[in-house]
Amino acid sequence: MASRILRIHPKDNVLVALQDLSMGEQIEFNGVVYTLPQDVPAKHKFFMQEMHQGDEIYMYGVLVGKTQYTVPLGGIMNTDNTKHAADPYTFRPYEYTWEAPDVSRFEGRTFNGYVRADGRVGTANYWLFVPTVFCENRNLDVIKEALHNELGYSVTGKYRAFTHELLAAYEAGQDISALSPEQLSVASHQKNRVFKNVDGIKFLNHQGGCGGIRQDAAVLGKLLAAYADHPNVAGVTVLSLGCQNLQLSDLLTDIKERNPNFNKPIHVFEQQQSKSEEQLIKEAIQKTFIDLIEINKLERQPAPLSKLTLGVKCGGSDGFSGISANPAVGYTSDLLVALGGKVLLAEFPELCGAEQNLIDRTIEPEAAHKFIRLMGAYSQAAENVGSGFHMNPSPGNIRDGLITDAIKSTGAAKKGGTSPVVDVLDYTEEATKPGLNLVCTPGNDVEATTGKAASGATLILFTTGLGTPTGNPICPVIKVATNNTLAQRMADIIDINTGPIIDGDKTIEEMGEDILEYCIKAASGEIIPKAVQLNQDDFIPWKRGVSL
Repeated sequence: MASRILRIHPKDNVLVALQDLSMGEQIEFNGVVYTLPQDVPAKHKFFMQEMHQGDEIYMYGVLVGKTQYTVPLGGIMNTDNTKHAADPYTFRPYEYTWEAPDVSRFEGRTFNGYVRADGRVGTANYWLFVPTVFCENRNLDVIKEALHNELGYSVTGKYRAFTHELLAAYEAGQDISALSPEQLSVASHQKNRVFKNVDGIKFLNHQGGCGGIRQDAAVLGKLLAAYADHPNVAGVTVLSLGCQNLQLSDLLTDIKERNPNFNKPIHVFEQQQSKSEEQLIKEAIQKTFIDLIEINKLERQPAPLSKLTLGVKCGGSDGFSGISANPAVGYTSDLLVALGGKVLLAEFPELCGAEQNLIDRTIEPEAAHKFIRLMGAYSQAAENVGSGFHMNPSPGNIRDGLITDAIKSTGAAKKGGTSPVVDVLDYTEEATKPGLNLVCTPGNDVEATTGKAASGATLILFTTGLGTPTGNPICPVIKVATNNTLAQRMADIIDINTGPIIDGDKTIEEMGEDILEYCIKAASGEIIPKAVQLNQDDFIPWKRGVSL
């Protein structure tokens, strides 16, 4: 029988409800009987002792909040009686020891990826369209519609067919409101892919490049350069207006600075130098088409698992995130680190409360001080505009048991596993060292995944308890559900379900190994994650303003 409650750490003074608990119900734990004074929904917490104003609340073994008034034994934690609190952090000499997991199951294993000229290995083979300024977004949209529809990359065929059936019913005089979508269900008119070894043609529409501060344009240039240089990208088409802040020459310089040996095919078009919009669009399509023929000749080749770079992310988190999906992904992270791969843990606002642990795990003092500096500056920027990391949990997070940012953050940090931190990277900096890397990004789903791909992630594991359709244009995003209900309700976007951990049917370690097996198949093109199938190509550059 599955346990109904969980104490995560021996130091904790709260218990997590794994199932709905009713008012008046008696719950026994370690010889103590708790008579619940109110309902405690699954994912929420109740206190193991009577709490008084100012008492410290511990979860995951760290300070996560303080009570605002007296709460009885067994009382539920909520936003009224609990406010965010976290211990301060500092650099200190610390000898961190790590016991790597048993990787015998994966030793000698390979995945089939695209080996680039510089030795990096992509998990996909994409052509990328990049605008230097938002003025070119419309031209990108026109090109996307033409290429996607004709070359078999569009996912809208079934919806166009559905609209066609609605139109036919309307023209036949039928009452459209009386028809259910199921009655009008029709087969997709989607074409087969013409270029079998080109996994997609991706478009980085954005709202930057001009009109903002010059620093934002400079950061955008580095971000676009990182995407152009990404191992999942085989070639690039750049569209520029001509007069914008992010000049074409600046972007090309950023690409060369990031990779002096950059040798991918790249086509550049500047609209203010073209004869007409039609001429620009036709030429961009034609030259890209010619190179699609060439990159379609590339074949997947075996590569060691050490060539994988795994980004770990959570979004739409719930009260189970920190006890099922996140620690399972953390075990996957540890496995990959032990195999010589790279792992990227980002979302700095969602490391609040876990800072000291990460600092103590950081190998190089210089990197630890960089982490402290980046965290401090980010936190101060939020406070300067009247916000703060404490305002990070969303209404959905709170409804599902994440009452304070420290609770959300310490659970979120579990995705990084337990291995030493080998490096700390600012936004758009590339991960070059095997092992666990910390990357400065917002917690915002799309801004974070955008930043992880810029730092070199070739796969992203994205845990969610509430469900989210987030993806990335060039880095396959794998959705990991924290609970069975979500996995069943949103099966069209969920790839992996860690709900069996909550039910007691699987251990974190078993699930972590299963996740790595899935990653190997996804990296080899044997499994296509749902976000990729649905063209969930979300891309939002971080303007370095306050975004949590």
